[in-house]
Amino acid sequence: MTPRRPDAAYADQVMKTTPPRRTDGLRDLRPRLRRAGRQALRTLAEDLGTPTGPGVPLFGQVQNRWLRLLPYVVVFAFMVSLLPTTVNVLMNDYGLSGGPAGTLAIAQTVPLLLAVARPLQAWWVIFPADVAGGIVLGFLPSTDDHVWPWPPTVIVGYLVLMLALSLRERRRTLMAVWGATGAVSVFFEMVRPNHGDGTWVLMFTLSGVVLLVGAALRERGAAQRKLIEQENISEAERAMRTLLEERTRIARELHDVVAHHMSVITVQADSAPYRISGIPQAAQEEFSTIAATARESLAEMRRLLGVLRSEETERHGGPEKAPQPGLAQVAKLVEGTVRAGVPVELTLPDGPVALASAVDLSAYRIVQEALANVVRHAPGAHTRVSVTVDEEGGLLTVLVVNSAPPRPAKPLETSGTGHGLVGMRERVRLVDGTLDTGPLPDGGFRVAAQLPITAKDHNPA
Repeated sequence: MTPRRPDAAYADQVMKTTPPRRTDGLRDLRPRLRRAGRQALRTLAEDLGTPTGPGVPLFGQVQNRWLRLLPYVVVFAFMVSLLPTTVNVLMNDYGLSGGPAGTLAIAQTVPLLLAVARPLQAWWVIFPADVAGGIVLGFLPSTDDHVWPWPPTVIVGYLVLMLALSLRERRRTLMAVWGATGAVSVFFEMVRPNHGDGTWVLMFTLSGVVLLVGAALRERGAAQRKLIEQENISEAERAMRTLLEERTRIARELHDVVAHHMSVITVQADSAPYRISGIPQAAQEEFSTIAATARESLAEMRRLLGVLRSEETERHGGPEKAPQPGLAQVAKLVEGTVRAGVPVELTLPDGPVALASAVDLSAYRIVQEALANVVRHAPGAHTRVSVTVDEEGGLLTVLVVNSAPPRPAKPLETSGTGHGLVGMRERVRLVDGTLDTGPLPDGGFRVAAQLPITAKDHNPA
């Protein structure tokens, strides 16, 4: 039978076989907690010490002068009413002498005027004054019969400050202010648990509600401003897109005009040796070079047109094959407009007019777009279309004037993108002409364009 070991020897054996307790984790946790606490206090100090805005008054960006003055009027009214009321309450209800009562009242109410432009700085004045007032009132014997630590005048002034603060500062700052308010209120309740009368809960709750509502209003206003900015940007982009689309359409049309002339040059240069006898060999080579150059130019124009054509145009039938219209088709255009219910009076030159192809096409498109605007915006209005030629001055004048629409008629469109006017300006600019558009005193509209009969070389730059 094995003898029992002594207790001391058994204890030593147990200590040798039992692993020691690990305290490294606890030692590492304490520094982490200290660092986290210091970081939290540093962040809190930054939030409470760094205003969001540069000190611009509330409603300072509003154009209306009276609306800019409204925050000052409201805060001044609260300050004027709260200052004597606070002095009266501190002296009559709590028995505080006149000097300390006046000092506390001024510190708690007058800085409200600063809250219009710098609410966080005003909070740094009013909140310590409210805390100091709670400490002073806590030592007065009459406090046992009255609310403590926050009198009603203090709560009202503090809520006004919270509203101004929530309309200017970011969320983290508002949370820090609310936390500081709650921490001080709880501290007062812990110091005198039976003398709070629930005002610390009321102060903490109402300040949180005001901060929440004010922050929601501020964020809603910021969202509306961003929406307006985006709408302005979208409107500018839409106008630019309309201009580019119109220029692309004009470029496609002019391609057909120029391509026709280039084709004529190519055919004439190729057929010259066969049509004209006795051409020297050097002249024949020159004609061949002209024809080759014309073909290369035509090919380059077609490649450029392929870039300008939109996918939508290609998907709906590819490049346009119809010949480009001119003044000869204006009468047919007017007939279609008359059938649409717009009475039109047309005046054209008596005989044929020799116009450059670009000028002929531009004149037709100006009349077309002007009549389209009449149909859309002034249906039923009497319209006069006049095309005159000044051969001595070398100008073609296109005039489209419509009167006010009849009373029973309503516009088919009450708003537009200005696409027609943009197209007119681009076409006139293309041939170095002039354009004058605008409303008339009788409610009508006038479009007057002067185009050179012979188009000049146009440099977009």
